[in-house]
Amino acid sequence: MDTSTTTEEGRANATSNGSVQGTVRYLLTLSRPRFWLYLAGPVIVGVAAAARTPGELFAPLAVAFFAYFLVPANLFLYGVNDVFDADVDAENPKKEGREARWQGDRTVVATILVSGALGVGLTAVTPAVAWPYLAGFFFLAVEYSAPPLRFKTTPFLDSLSNGLYILPGAAAFATLTGTHPPLGALVGAWLWTMGMHTFSAIPDIEPDREAGIATTATVLGEERTYAYCGAAWLAAAVAFAVVDARISLLLLAYPVVVFALYWSDVPTDRAYWWYPALNTLVGMVLTMGLLWRLVYG
Repeated sequence: MDTSTTTEEGRANATSNGSVQGTVRYLLTLSRPRFWLYLAGPVIVGVAAAARTPGELFAPLAVAFFAYFLVPANLFLYGVNDVFDADVDAENPKKEGREARWQGDRTVVATILVSGALGVGLTAVTPAVAWPYLAGFFFLAVEYSAPPLRFKTTPFLDSLSNGLYILPGAAAFATLTGTHPPLGALVGAWLWTMGMHTFSAIPDIEPDREAGIATTATVLGEERTYAYCGAAWLAAAVAFAVVDARISLLLLAYPVVVFALYWSDVPTDRAYWWYPALNTLVGMVLTMGLLWRLVYG
């Protein structure tokens, strides 16, 4: 037995395994696990609102929607974002620690493309009533970051285009019911995403200005951006009042929190990381209310 050959093979296997593990870790970081529920959460709410029996909560397409929008859709969305933001993110401090700067190779790019292809496959097995919402999601997911439209560099369109986050939930609702979601819910949820997106852009104001990128936050400045977010969330609560006053009251948590943060000494780049917890809590309360209605009428 040639021990030198065995040793070299062992080293090669160790390097290969390390590379695979590193790629997997990078892909997980790229997909923003802290924000996975920003896409999957609306699916849960959409399914809970659509279900007429407890069994429908676990219908094959409901499970498929949740599985796809939990991880693959996030890989696709943030992968496209990171590809086209590689130069800008080079100086962005937010990319240190919880996020990562673009380090893509062919494996990473292929994974992003496969994630998008899985979404096309999901669309193919859904009813036509859900297609506009899925088509809107994939269009905005690409054009938010990619040329020629690159909405993220156009003030106010960057905010408006972030309605893409609620489209998976609308598609799930339409798939299970065969009808479109209530207009008030769509408008209210869209306004909520506009506030969330613009608030998340506050820590990027200085890096974006240094990179020559114009956004809603860079145009308004930090103080007026707080006001913009508060106004968007107040409008969202008003829109949901048409659907259910209890949901409207629940959403008032967002303008209350944003104005409390404005008057506090908490840095925005720190508060930014608290919002996934707030979103999860609000989404949980909303979902539990929908499930209570389903079980108890």
